[in-house]
Amino acid sequence: MKDYSLTVPKKADLTYNSYIKVHELLDLQKLESDPPQHDEMLFIIIHQTYELWFKQILHEFNKAVDYLKKDQTVLMLKAMNRIYKIQDVLVSQVDILETMTPNEFNYFRDKLTPASGFQSHQFRQLEYCLGLRNETYLKFYKEDEEAFKILSKAIQGPSIYDEFLKFFARKGLDVPQEVLNRDYSKAYEENDDLAKEMAKIYDDPLKYNELYEVLEVMMNVDQKLLLWRYRHVQMVRRVIGITMGTGGSMGVQYLQSTLNKLAFPEIWKARQYIITPVTRDKEEEV
Repeated sequence: MKDYSLTVPKKADLTYNSYIKVHELLDLQKLESDPPQHDEMLFIIIHQTYELWFKQILHEFNKAVDYLKKDQTVLMLKAMNRIYKIQDVLVSQVDILETMTPNEFNYFRDKLTPASGFQSHQFRQLEYCLGLRNETYLKFYKEDEEAFKILSKAIQGPSIYDEFLKFFARKGLDVPQEVLNRDYSKAYEENDDLAKEMAKIYDDPLKYNELYEVLEVMMNVDQKLLLWRYRHVQMVRRVIGITMGTGGSMGVQYLQSTLNKLAFPEIWKARQYIITPVTRDKEEEV
């Protein structure tokens, strides 16, 4: 067999396993079921990989915010497009989880109580980074000191949408002062005048090409999050039906209530104010 001059590592050398921490990683799947249920391994691995991808998304969001602050639009777009591609992976992982039947899940479901995906502090942090702020969620993390500290800090600072609106204003667009000076810890309130200002960009994307590209990449990320939420709801409904979740939530009913969460509401609402050449001609005729 030809060796292609591959290096045989010495004991002290950095190797793939030591760099990636493969042995430690493979030791993290601790089943609660006894006797061990085959599908619990899949359930744990899926959720562990979700947490790893959430970590990477948060890493990219931080970079995207830095780029926005420096008006480095091209690099911001690159970071946001990477997030969008990662979201594709998150959505596709639902397909894998759906290979588990209701009975297969029921064999170990009772062992999960009161744990719940609702308790994922990284997903909550991701929502806070987008601008989806809700102080009431913090109480669910008071017993997890590290998670509570992370989320308490995240809810106090500007979201990526807040930074985008500052960028928007620096580019000469009219952003209401009450939007720029808002209390970051509170839920964002949609502003109709801002939606109309964004509509100007969509009305003339060649003139405002830079802002148009930023609006669209943010829309892509927001829409993909909604798609993931929808796929998650349907997967849960397929596996457990309309029953209470392991963490005490209303399960499918709670998840369905999240399907209308928009991180960037004015980007969506701007569509109804866009004046295309066709509609403009009709208005002039009237």
